Amino acid sequence: MERLERFTYKCITTVFLVCMISAFLGNIISSTILICEAKEAFPAYSGSASVQLNGNVPEFSLSEVTTNSYEEYGKLDSLGRCTMAMACIGEDLMPTEERGSIGMVKPTGWNQNKYPGIVDSNPPYLYNRCHMIGYQLTAENANESNLITGTRYMNIEGMLPYENMVASYIKSTGNHVMYRVTPVFEGKNLLCSGVKMEAYSVEDKGKGVSFNVFCFNVQPGIVIDYADGSNAIDENFVLKNNMVANSTVTRDTPLASENNITEPQSDTLINSSYVANKNTKKFHYPSCGSVEDMKEKNKLYYDGSRDDLINQGYVPCKRCNP
Repeated sequence: MERLERFTYKCITTVFLVCMISAFLGNIISSTILICEAKEAFPAYSGSASVQLNGNVPEFSLSEVTTNSYEEYGKLDSLGRCTMAMACIGEDLMPTEERGSIGMVKPTGWNQNKYPGIVDSNPPYLYNRCHMIGYQLTAENANESNLITGTRYMNIEGMLPYENMVASYIKSTGNHVMYRVTPVFEGKNLLCSGVKMEAYSVEDKGKGVSFNVFCFNVQPGIVIDYADGSNAIDENFVLKNNMVANSTVTRDTPLASENNITEPQSDTLINSSYVANKNTKKFHYPSCGSVEDMKEKNKLYYDGSRDDLINQGYVPCKRCNP
């Protein structure tokens, strides 16, 4: 009997200790979740296409960092919205053929309108089908798990410079870059407020590429309802000097002409969608090695669409396959 009592006492004591430890760990886990939620409070748009997060330090765990190339795209959620896309990008994932059509994909929040004089594309569509991981990095075409509705501004001014940075680094070094893009939706909104982009060059431990930023899904001059992507002109918006209100830009308007060429500035290349060669009539990604071999007088820094360049007689480079 005495042995049974001692055994029972030990069991009760053990159960009590286990409960106490579980409760303690539960508090730690809860605190961690609260800290993470607070950490992910994104600032409001204040004029810059992107802002740094976490001191610009990417948040990959040690177990996530690898030199083995791969790509993963999360499943669409219950509202049909994209979730996280993540990859370890190497040259072996980059495109080896021309980009295919993506027009059949209609991401959530796709409520398209044209805004001549405000949106700087031809035609001046507000929204782009934005690759979370750009085509030039993993050669994904009409992958609905990798395409979100994004403003022209977010796509070109926000995301593209970082994509170009990563592509250029990989092609010049042959190294790998951990890359993660997370769309941020508020509540049940169908249009994301923006995307969180993280990158970390693996072999040199972040010396070549390292960033953690948030790109805003906004368009200066346009008021957007993120619940469904509907939009309208901001009546308080003041057009810049190079914008023409009520302009009639059409697909036939010759944008890629010498009259539209500007002298290259320090950020011209990184903010351009393509660089075309006026002599050979080929166009390239800014990160393409052929751009470095091109004479400056033959370069056309172009931020319009791929189709517009093709319609104007340019052909895609076989080296970078834009």
